[in-house]
Amino acid sequence: MNPTIEKFGWPRTLLREFEHWLVLARPAQPTLGSLVLASKSDAQAFSELPAGAHAELATVTAAIEGALRKAVGYSKINYLMLMMVDNEVHFHVIPRYEGKREWNGKTFPDAGWPKVPDLGAAVALEDADLDALVAWLKAAFEQ
Repeated sequence: MNPTIEKFGWPRTLLREFEHWLVLARPAQPTLGSLVLASKSDAQAFSELPAGAHAELATVTAAIEGALRKAVGYSKINYLMLMMVDNEVHFHVIPRYEGKREWNGKTFPDAGWPKVPDLGAAVALEDADLDALVAWLKAAFEQ
């Protein structure tokens, strides 16, 4: 796997695998259910991805939106392709909602609502909390 995928905790954070893409739980959660949608390719520009990766995005985004709708009940969803530090093609998928969500004894406010998401206000999950988030989100993908 490419360095970006590894940085976001693969294989521990893996929620769903597709032919060209991986869906990972984001260890730092700016909102509850935040993900990383990472290309399996080593491409460092969106235009460099194979045609199949672009075509598969319709299936992948439908799966993401269905799972997060069940798990989080978002109002909007943001796909952010930042690639400032991590070079391989990936999106930060941020479910957006007014107010906050409670999960596993933790509070996840959407600090940027209704404007740009505040990635710096993320709740960092580690160890058992991260494993519980992965299991919870993985179940949402399987429903």
